[in-house]
Amino acid sequence: MVLWGTLINALLIVVGAIAGRLLKGIPDRMKETIMYAIGLAVAVMGIQMSFESTNFIIVIISLVIGTVLGEWWDLDRQLNRLGQWLEKKMSKGGQEGTIAQGFVTATLIFVIGAMGVLGALNSGLRNDHELLISKGIIDGFTSILLAATLGIGVLLSAIPVALYQGSIALFATQITRLVPDEALTLFLSEMTATGGIMILAIGLNLIGITKVRVANLLPSLLVVALYVAWTFVF
Repeated sequence: MVLWGTLINALLIVVGAIAGRLLKGIPDRMKETIMYAIGLAVAVMGIQMSFESTNFIIVIISLVIGTVLGEWWDLDRQLNRLGQWLEKKMSKGGQEGTIAQGFVTATLIFVIGAMGVLGALNSGLRNDHELLISKGIIDGFTSILLAATLGIGVLLSAIPVALYQGSIALFATQITRLVPDEALTLFLSEMTATGGIMILAIGLNLIGITKVRVANLLPSLLVVALYVAWTFVF
């Protein structure tokens, strides 16, 4: 089943989020320290990913152009608005902003990165779900901590994860038919580095050092794809 790895990944996020809500009674001081720990771990992961680049000029150009597009489209506000709409539909007088914050933060953490892309490609082409299941285990443990501190909105991040990875898995055969192996390799390395910088920003946001509107950086991933395509076509 092509979508098996994606479904397991999404399910582990849901299970982790539910388990995290059972721990919501932990002291605020402990929650704060846990959030700092998550932020530091996410930041280190982002730094590691950023070193995957073989041509950092692509990363810089993609980030600049992608950020301009993201600010123009104001994706951060749109994503938060979606979270707030979901909050109005689901919450019953709970803490304001909990669902929106949890949904946005978890979605950015779980969606950005090459692990999901590579895992979805393996699922679609080879029916090999090991990478996505490994990602699901990591996401599951992360969602426990995120849900314990940011709320049940973390659970809803399973939806974009399933749609994102499932789409790649379903169209994996068409993608590889159209894209040469060399171009795909370059795209994955530069996308990993670009996504790593976004992951680093997320970690710094969680710690409270910065307030980067990370969602407005997301078009950078599209710019990476277009840049690589232009390089190999021309």
